[in-house]
Amino acid sequence: MITNENASERSWGAEILSNGRVQFSLWAPAAETVSLSILGQPELLPMKRASDGWYRVVTDRAAAGTLYWFVLPNGVCVPDPASRFQPEDVSGPSEVIDPRSYVWKQNDWRGRPWEEAVIYELHIGAFTAEGTFLAAIEKLPHLQKLGVTALEIMPVGDFPGTRNWGYDGVFWYAPESSYGRPEHFKALIDAAHGMGFAVLLDVIYNHFGPEGNYLPTYAPDFFTERHKTPWGAGLNYDGDGSAAVRAFAIENALYWLKEFRLDGLRLDAVHAIQDDSPKHLLDELAERVRASIPDRPIYLLLENEENEAATLERDGRGAPRHYTAQWNDDIHHVLHTAATAESSGYYADYLGDTEKLGRTLAEGFAFQGELMPFRGSERGQSSGHLPTTAFVSFIQNHDQIGNRALGDRLCQIASERALKAIAAVYLLAPQIPMLFMGEEWACPQPFPFFCDFHGKLAQAVREGRRAEFAKFPEFQDPQQRQKIPDPQSPSTFASAKLDWTLPERSPHRDWCSWYQGVLAARRSHIVPRLAAMRGNAGRFTVLGRSAVHVNWLLADGDELHLIANLSEEPLAVIDAVPDEADVLWREGGVIRPDEWPSWTVCWWLERTK
Repeated sequence: MITNENASERSWGAEILSNGRVQFSLWAPAAETVSLSILGQPELLPMKRASDGWYRVVTDRAAAGTLYWFVLPNGVCVPDPASRFQPEDVSGPSEVIDPRSYVWKQNDWRGRPWEEAVIYELHIGAFTAEGTFLAAIEKLPHLQKLGVTALEIMPVGDFPGTRNWGYDGVFWYAPESSYGRPEHFKALIDAAHGMGFAVLLDVIYNHFGPEGNYLPTYAPDFFTERHKTPWGAGLNYDGDGSAAVRAFAIENALYWLKEFRLDGLRLDAVHAIQDDSPKHLLDELAERVRASIPDRPIYLLLENEENEAATLERDGRGAPRHYTAQWNDDIHHVLHTAATAESSGYYADYLGDTEKLGRTLAEGFAFQGELMPFRGSERGQSSGHLPTTAFVSFIQNHDQIGNRALGDRLCQIASERALKAIAAVYLLAPQIPMLFMGEEWACPQPFPFFCDFHGKLAQAVREGRRAEFAKFPEFQDPQQRQKIPDPQSPSTFASAKLDWTLPERSPHRDWCSWYQGVLAARRSHIVPRLAAMRGNAGRFTVLGRSAVHVNWLLADGDELHLIANLSEEPLAVIDAVPDEADVLWREGGVIRPDEWPSWTVCWWLERTK
């Protein structure tokens, strides 16, 4: 029996209705007809077209576990772009999933306050030897002991092949099949909640990957040539037919947050989301999320190269109007250049600029409307009025490691003294810290770019990766370029997998203990003072090259102080630590009244009561 009743609120995909039937929906405005093919059944089910290009059918011939395709007029079978699962990869059939089949254990979980967040970014495929959702559960005790309170998982939307960073996904709703099934991802989230972790997911609303995306064949209006992105034509969020495209993105955000009970999302490269409509997609998405989930904290994070402080504004109560925080590349750049003295590319705009070091720590963004030479244009907006928790700080992440030619980590290019000094700065600063997996034990494994494309695309990616670095002095020799890992090789992916025997051995065990100590100090002394902090709290003084004194006014009137000498030269300090100061952490050499050794950091509280 077939009916065409529209009984689901969900626009896209396959939905099991309350009566047990399944509704299938596809927006295919360029297709004259669309049929539904259920594997194992010879008869195609015609789908009814609405005037707005939507095709729908409700049938009792499908159930949870059913594999299906949509069939276009030329007989080509395409998977569901809103598929909840692709068991046979991106070109295989889609599977009907019953989201109610997973029995949640942590039904009392209501999240945790944002100011408590210590984030740990991880890639499911490289986090463990098995590279699965279920294997990741086994490592949660390590993260709990470390002092982590939130997981940030790199994108899991299904991508071509079995290895990818995740930013080439073409199924926004379907967890990558090589990582496990949707219920396995829920089990990881459930287990994390049971141990007190919030869980965030990285999502991409600015492009689709280059292989396995069939939308252009039946919905070319999903894309537009009016907007360009680094990955090709932009998504059509503001032209004819954009209502269906906007629904695809916004429903996806709500899907992850509600159906998977995630605590937040990190939106990738939002500067590449171009939208000239009266209400930008980012604003509508945030408003819908906030209105739909009012009963628990939801973290909405941005990656935004433009450093637009307006997206992070707070209301009268200090709560985010739209977005909770932004990954702050500026804090990475000022600390990375201090520790490594690297000056290639955009690093040249930060190296040795102590004003930017102090400004980033005290106010958030280094560039607040000034010309950025690397870009050749102005960048950023004033950010000092925002609370410190509007910024996520880090010294490593997947981009900053993986976009290096060899994927080498900071511990391989900076001294231990320098690395501990900059880590002591970002881990105890009143911004929200984020570690990259393995950082806590000075992991020597690289995190190179890897993927699993096929045919001409695979060769183009391989050659493009090496050509990208040909302009760098160290890779102008063709023989040197051959050392750049082949992103298509399984060995490149294997080299990125964490070695979990290392944290049990020295010196890596000692690094773990050090990170535990710093994060324990943060938990005891910094976190309790963050909730009521407002904007305009930070001030800084330049003491010398790469040496600053930063202080933040806390809500109770006390002041948090940092003096950091992030250089190879000793510093004759004018601002000394008061005798009565409550010292929270010292890092580096012995501080004398007239001199601070190189790579020395001191945090203290100045109490007013």
